Amino acid sequence: MSLQVGDVAPDFTANDQNGNRVRLSDYRGKKVVLYFYPKDDTPGCTAQACSLRDNYTALQQAGYEVIGVSVDGEKAHQKFISKYELPFTLISDTDQKVVEAYDVWKEKSMYGRTYMGTVRTTFVIDEGGVITEIIGKVDTKKHAEQILK
Repeated sequence: MSLQVGDVAPDFTANDQNGNRVRLSDYRGKKVVLYFYPKDDTPGCTAQACSLRDNYTALQQAGYEVIGVSVDGEKAHQKFISKYELPFTLISDTDQKVVEAYDVWKEKSMYGRTYMGTVRTTFVIDEGGVITEIIGKVDTKKHAEQILK
């Protein structure tokens, strides 16, 4: 059952990079860019995070809060944030509850090997918690532009 534009975004509670509990419902009244990515500090994920970082002021001026989600642990997130000076929250979804709730935990394959992993997807959520856009074909280098268009 895939999420669609117009659906209420599934609420979740998970730890951020500092071990603080974050709930999506805490962001009601704000627009949210909830982006799911495979792994900290890999080329595509770094390009995507840096696009959001470099355009963070414009995203905030447009009313967006940015939250990244991967199955990496808090320490990996802390290193990633520190290395690239990322100004937004990263959720540590080590138990895969959030990626499964958003149906982005899928079978993938690389070099003939099949494995489960996060499919890079961004959900744009309005002030009422409703999904207004789903970006499945993410341009990692121009991701902020895809959101702001």
